[in-house]
Amino acid sequence: MTDLFESVSDGRSLAATRSATAELDDLALGARSSHLASSLVADLPVPYSEFAAIVRRALQSPTLTGWMVWPVSSAVSASSIADGSDGAFDDGMKLLAELTPRLTCEWAVRAMLRARLERTLEIMLEWTTSDDEHVRRLASEGTRPYLPWGTRVAAITRDARLAAPILDALYRDESEYVRRSVANHLNDISRHDSALVCEMAAAWLSDGDENTPKLVRHALRTLVKRGDPVALGLLGFGSAEVVVDGPTLDRTSIVLGEELLIGAVVSNRGETPVNLVVDYVVHHVKADGSRTPKTFKISTTTLAPGASLTISKRHSIKPITTRRYHPGTHAVELQVNGVRHGFAEFDLLPEDVC
Repeated sequence: MTDLFESVSDGRSLAATRSATAELDDLALGARSSHLASSLVADLPVPYSEFAAIVRRALQSPTLTGWMVWPVSSAVSASSIADGSDGAFDDGMKLLAELTPRLTCEWAVRAMLRARLERTLEIMLEWTTSDDEHVRRLASEGTRPYLPWGTRVAAITRDARLAAPILDALYRDESEYVRRSVANHLNDISRHDSALVCEMAAAWLSDGDENTPKLVRHALRTLVKRGDPVALGLLGFGSAEVVVDGPTLDRTSIVLGEELLIGAVVSNRGETPVNLVVDYVVHHVKADGSRTPKTFKISTTTLAPGASLTISKRHSIKPITTRRYHPGTHAVELQVNGVRHGFAEFDLLPEDVC
């Protein structure tokens, strides 16, 4: 990256950036990007117009691609905001749209949102009509309330309706890449505003296309796991007249690294077919001895009158990076269309017990 920018900077030496590249080994990816972005801002000239001209010359090279774009886009945000003028800010947004096909600028645009929320949202809404799917996706992904690796934008987290016009403009987008972002954005909102999510999903289903049901299913996945009745109803999983036998477990104790066999039978005792989403919930023991539930998917099916679904599901209790297991009495429940059934306990033994 340093060689490229020096070659388009009229002989300017990027001493800070060259030094920064030698200081990255012990840093995580995000910290590396921030360190390089700061060095670029220090090395490249002000005013912003000269800075942007150098970035655009670098962008003419196909070698400016992949992860090296992240610090460049962050530097663009920082430089355009620091300039303080409306023209620099708008051009900074334009330059992010030019960079994003090389690597998404979803993290860099967060700084723009925090600096000038209303103007940034106006421009991002314009992006929804871009010919480039990467730019259209940036409009949705960049405004996600809980963007992975992204800094929070408090206003959007507090009021998800601020970005709703962007999602409304994109949910029928021709690109699966864009629609996936819209679904993930709506799923983010479900963490704190399930009513808004269901309201938007219902509106989309009533005025959607052949891709909308799939998008809505993905967007409602967290609410379905929670057993939200409105979300389940939107997907056709209303109240069901079923009888559940179980869950049963093949053992009452287990050590870390082993697995349980979970069994159950779900029977339709009604006179009409029922659409079912069947999950199971494991109540894991926390460090303080209390238990916290985690929902896992089993099946989505339709049961005819008098028919039964036999469940046999293996569940591993093994170390993973996102969960730490603690010894104690865990439990399993079955969840059918959001309603919990049964309660079977098992003991997770300390690792030194075999």
